[in-house]
Amino acid sequence: MASAERREHKLRELLEPIVDNYDYLFIDTPPSLGLLTLNALVAAGSVLVPMQCEYYALEGLSALLATIRRVKSVLNPALELEGLVLTMFDQRNRLSHEIAQNVREHFPERLFATIIPRNVRLSESPSHGLSALEYDPKSAGARSYCELAIELERRAPAQAGNQEAYAPSEKLGGGDGDDVAKDAGTRT
Repeated sequence: MASAERREHKLRELLEPIVDNYDYLFIDTPPSLGLLTLNALVAAGSVLVPMQCEYYALEGLSALLATIRRVKSVLNPALELEGLVLTMFDQRNRLSHEIAQNVREHFPERLFATIIPRNVRLSESPSHGLSALEYDPKSAGARSYCELAIELERRAPAQAGNQEAYAPSEKLGGGDGDDVAKDAGTRT
């Protein structure tokens, strides 16, 4: 795909025919800022950032936010930052609390209230080929992801069930990606 023409638009082009069939499409990307993540950002309407409660995650967040601004300005003018979700939060760890406080101070309107705890059952589920909800729906981690889904739904009541308000290209980020927007800003 690296040498393909319009390579950063491939996922968007594949999703366009089916986007109207869904209220929400979630694109889970690798934690790197490579071509797969770039495709997701071009195809997305908004970005929900899972943020590990670790020191290096703060540095990665700065790089991701800069990438989102660049993608918005060049390839996807409708891209927005949906919000941040704290993950791998260890209640016993002072660093987790410090990271959470730091993110709260810098992104008060963007931080989701739901916090995903560090949870052994969440870590075990992929090795069994199951989602956390299939593996142990009563685990603290699985319950937290259910709470996050409810919070997402509450934050976007106009989008759920009001599909006619959005043209397919708007749901996917708008524009054809060839126009360069003059202003930077930041939504999956």
